[in-house]
Amino acid sequence: MAWKLMPPLLLLAWFSASVCSARDRTDLLNVCMDAKHHKTKPGPEDKLHGQCTPWRKNACCSVSTSQELHKDTSLLYNFNWDHCGKMKPACKRHFIQDTCLYECSPNLGPWIQQVNDSWRRERFRNVPLCKEDCESWWEDCRTSYTCKSDWHKGWNWTSGSNKCPAQAICRTFESYFPTPAALCEGLWSHSYQVSQYSRGSGRCIQMWFEPAQGNPNEEVARFYALAMLHGIGPLLLSLALMLQLWLLD
Repeated sequence: MAWKLMPPLLLLAWFSASVCSARDRTDLLNVCMDAKHHKTKPGPEDKLHGQCTPWRKNACCSVSTSQELHKDTSLLYNFNWDHCGKMKPACKRHFIQDTCLYECSPNLGPWIQQVNDSWRRERFRNVPLCKEDCESWWEDCRTSYTCKSDWHKGWNWTSGSNKCPAQAICRTFESYFPTPAALCEGLWSHSYQVSQYSRGSGRCIQMWFEPAQGNPNEEVARFYALAMLHGIGPLLLSLALMLQLWLLD
């Protein structure tokens, strides 16, 4: 029975290390993406604005970026949150936090991938978002309105900002995103993957945190970076975490 009590992650680490090669990338920690508004390297930004303040001690965004992304139609990307009427403030708060995480966080290295977009060379994909963050995002936005289920592409940009494409119908978020996972995973073409772990577990990324208590995403990034650098592929790591949760239950 002793082998059944072996931590699942260690068991799969041993197995995968024998069949998988380590990820070539070594800059998995404290790194900024190569994207439109990101700094080259993270560092202190004492005057970050609003929802971006948790990253003041170490940020990939500038003060001006943090100020601009709080506007209804930001000059960063000319993206209008109110494309189907006024978005409710409680809902918009989550989108601002999402953008702050994207622009400011230096803890997304394990999920950064190269892309060939005209405006960036890197993006993050399948970041394990804490389940409470996703659930509250969906709950606060379910009665606001949108016209699309994938906001990465397909907009009408002829006016200079995003408009709903022809024949797209404005409906509630809940119509386009019937579940929290549908929203968090589908909205930005799988930038996020909803985790079964909770905030404070050290196994999922928090979209926002109290800066006085430190940045919990640093521990999460270290955990996944260590797994990747030791050759544990994303699939095996996901299976290990699922098995670990099952045994804990």
